[in-house]
Amino acid sequence: MTPVALHETKDATAGGQAGDGATDLFTSPLSKHVLPKYRMPDEHAPPEVVYSLIHNELMLDGNAAQNLATFCTTWADDEVHRLMNECLDKNMVDKDEYPQTAEIESRCVNILADLWHAPATGADSPNAMGCSTTGSSEAAMLGGLALKWRWRERRRKEGKPADRPNLVCGPVQICWDKFARYFDVELRQVPLEAGATGLRAHQLKDYVDENTIGVVAILGVTFTCDYEPVQEFAAELDRIQAEKGWDIPIHVDAASGGFIAPFLHPDVVWDFRLERVASINASGHKYGLAPLGVGWAVWRTADLLPEDLIFRVNYLGGDIPTFALNFSRPGGEIVAQYYNFLRLGRGGYRRVQQACAETAQYLAGEVAAMGPFTLLYDGNGALPAVSYKLTDPENAGFSLYDLSDQLRMRGWQVPAYPLPANQEDTVIQRVLIRHGVGLDEIALLAQDMRRSLARLTQGVPADADRAGFHH
Repeated sequence: MTPVALHETKDATAGGQAGDGATDLFTSPLSKHVLPKYRMPDEHAPPEVVYSLIHNELMLDGNAAQNLATFCTTWADDEVHRLMNECLDKNMVDKDEYPQTAEIESRCVNILADLWHAPATGADSPNAMGCSTTGSSEAAMLGGLALKWRWRERRRKEGKPADRPNLVCGPVQICWDKFARYFDVELRQVPLEAGATGLRAHQLKDYVDENTIGVVAILGVTFTCDYEPVQEFAAELDRIQAEKGWDIPIHVDAASGGFIAPFLHPDVVWDFRLERVASINASGHKYGLAPLGVGWAVWRTADLLPEDLIFRVNYLGGDIPTFALNFSRPGGEIVAQYYNFLRLGRGGYRRVQQACAETAQYLAGEVAAMGPFTLLYDGNGALPAVSYKLTDPENAGFSLYDLSDQLRMRGWQVPAYPLPANQEDTVIQRVLIRHGVGLDEIALLAQDMRRSLARLTQGVPADADRAGFHH
C-alpha cells in the first residue's frame, strides 16, 4: 500500500482489525503509516509501539561512542541512569520543594572551589560562591556579566564613562561571540601567531586598555586542545597594571581542562592560586563525566559576584535566590555529577583521565607513522586529544575533508576544519578521547585510517577487502 500520513486515514482498528496490533509491533495501526511530522495525530497509540518506532528512527543518528568530534560525555554508569530517572520530576530552581537536591548542588560548588584552590572560607564551610548551569556556555556568560558589572561600577565611582566595554581573548568558542553581542561588549579576538596553539601573553599589551573588563584564558582551546598559559597572562597583566594602572581580571574558560588539569597536570598554575583569576567555568558534561546538561561557574570570592546580578524570587512559597540565564531546569545532571565525585574521588578521576591521555598518545604515534601527517598536538600536556594537519596538502592527492568522508563510512565522526584568524589556510583534524573510548577502539580507528589512505592515495576501491586486498 502507498504510505500516507496517519492523520489522513481513518482508525485502522475499525472493522475488526484490532487484533493486528496485538499480533506484532509492525502490524499495529501506527506502524502501517508514515509517522505524523507536522500535525498531532487524532488518536492515541500503544506506548510500546510509539517507543519502538521512534527508537528505530533514532538508529539513523550516528553512534555517539564513535563521535570523536565531541567533548561531551557519551558513556555513563548504570547507576547514573537510575539516578537520572529518579530525578526526572525535580526542577532545580525550586530549592524550597527539593532542598536536598539544592544541597547537593551546593556541595558540588564547594568541591569544585576546593579543587580549583579558591581561598578557604573556614573549616568545612559551605560558602563557596558559584552555581550550576545548563553547560559551559551559560556559565561563561555569567562570568562575563560579572566582569562587566564590576568594571562598570568601578568606572562610575571614578567618574569615568562606562559605555565602551571590551573583552580580550584568543580563539574562543562561539559562546563568547554570543556574550559580546547579547550583552553589548566589544570582543577583541587576538589572531593566532604562526605556530601558536592559542593566545600568547606578549600579545595582550596591544589589545587591552582602560575599557577592558577582563581577559578570557582558555584551558583547553577548542581548535587545538592545548592550554593557554594563564600564569603568564597574569604576570603580563600585573606588569600592565604597574605601568598603566589598569586592574584587569582573568576569567578562565576551563570548559574541558578544568576537569583534566587538577588530576593530570597539578603543577600547571591556572586557577584561583592566581589572585588575578576572578572566575572559572567548566562543563560537568565534558571531562567532568556527567550526562549532558550541566556546567559550573565558580568565583574566587563572594565579593567578585556583584549582588545586583542575583535575583530573589518568591517561587511556590519560597524565597529563591537565582543567578542564571535559565530558570526551570532538571536536577538529575547535578545529582549525577555528585555521584561521580563520590564514586571516583580524586584517584578515580586521575585514573580515568590518565587512561584517556595514554590512548590519545597511542593514536598520536599511529598517526605520525602513517606518513602524510604532521602532528600539531600529541595528547601530552593538556587535553586527551590529537590534532594534525597534512604535511604537504598541495601534493597529498586528497584533503582532510576527503579523509573525514571516508572514515564516516565506518561510522567514525572525525572533524576537519580550518584554524582561526591568521591561520585559516591551515586545515586540521582533531580526535578527542573521552571516558568510554578505549585503546582497542582507537586501534580500530587507526586501522580504518590506513585503509582510507590507501583508497585516497592508491586508488584502492572501498570493497578491496572483499576482493582479496590486504593493506
